[in-house]
Amino acid sequence: MLTLEQIHTAKRRISSYVYETPMIRLNGLDELLGCHVYIKAENMQKTNSFKLRGALNKMLSMPLEQLQQGVVAASSGNHGKGVAYAAKLLNIKATIVLPDSAPTVKVEGIRALGAEVVQCKLAERHVITEKLSRNHGYCIIHPYDDYDIMAGQGTAGLELFAQLPDVNTIVVPIGGGGLISGIATAIKSMAPHIKIIGVEPAVVSRYAKSLEAGERLLLEEQKSLADALLTLQPGERNFPIVQQLVDEVVSVEEALIHRGMKTLLSAGKIIAEPSSSIGIGAALQGALPIHQHEKVCFLISGGNVELTPDEH
Repeated sequence: MLTLEQIHTAKRRISSYVYETPMIRLNGLDELLGCHVYIKAENMQKTNSFKLRGALNKMLSMPLEQLQQGVVAASSGNHGKGVAYAAKLLNIKATIVLPDSAPTVKVEGIRALGAEVVQCKLAERHVITEKLSRNHGYCIIHPYDDYDIMAGQGTAGLELFAQLPDVNTIVVPIGGGGLISGIATAIKSMAPHIKIIGVEPAVVSRYAKSLEAGERLLLEEQKSLADALLTLQPGERNFPIVQQLVDEVVSVEEALIHRGMKTLLSAGKIIAEPSSSIGIGAALQGALPIHQHEKVCFLISGGNVELTPDEH
C-alpha cells in the first residue's frame, strides 16, 4: 500500500524542482457553489498540471542506467508533459503515446520539451506503450498505477493541508486514480475527518460503477470535454485505496463540466482545463455533499487549454 512516509520522501525528492502552488480563496463563487470556496491551483504548476510531481518522483527514484535506456509513457497529455519535462531535466530520451484526440496544446507542449510523440486510438495507448518498451528497452512510466507516481501526486495533499488545515472537504478530479490515491492517503493519514470527494465525467464513470460493483470494471470508450479523465478502468493499485479512503465519487454531466470551466473563468478569473473544472461543475450540479458553512477546496489539476473564439 501507499504510506504517508512515502509521500514525505517524495516531497523531499521533488521539492526543488516543482512549485508550491497557491491556495486561492474565491469569495465570488461562495453563493454560486453553496460553500466557502478555495482552490489548490495546480494549473499554475510547472508544465501547468499536477502530473509533474508524480513523473519527477518516479524518475528521480529510478537507477540512472535504467533511465538511460529511455522512457515511454501513455498519456492523455498532462502526464506526458510531466515525463517530457523530467526527461529533459535528466537528459534522457522520452517517447509519449497520446490518443489521436489529444488537444493540440498538449501535443505541442510535449514536443516543445524534446520528447517524441506517437498517436493512436485512446484504448490502444497502453498496448502501444508496452510494445515500444519491448522493442526499444524503454522503461514505462505509468500515469497512475504506480506507488511512486501516487506518492508524487500526494505531495499536493501535503501542501494543501499545510495551507488550509481547517478544510472540511477536498474535491479531486478522478481519471485512473493516481491523484486522488495520493491526496487521500496524505490527508486521511493526518486528518481522517476531512472528506475526500472524487469527481468524474458521467460518460466514463469508471470509479462510481466499479465501487458499486465492488470490482474494477472496464468501460466502453467515450468522448468527453474532460479529455484528461478518459481512462476506461480504475488502476489496479489505485482502486483499493479509493475504496478504503475516498468518501464519495460523484459523476458530472458534460454540460456541467463546460459550465464549471466557464464559471471558473468568468466568476473566478482562473483559467483551467475542463478536466480540472469538473469539481466546480459537480457543485453547480448540486451533486456534492457540502453545505454553506464548509471550507471546500477544489483541486484544480491542470490548465493546458486553448481558448479559441467558440469557447467564450
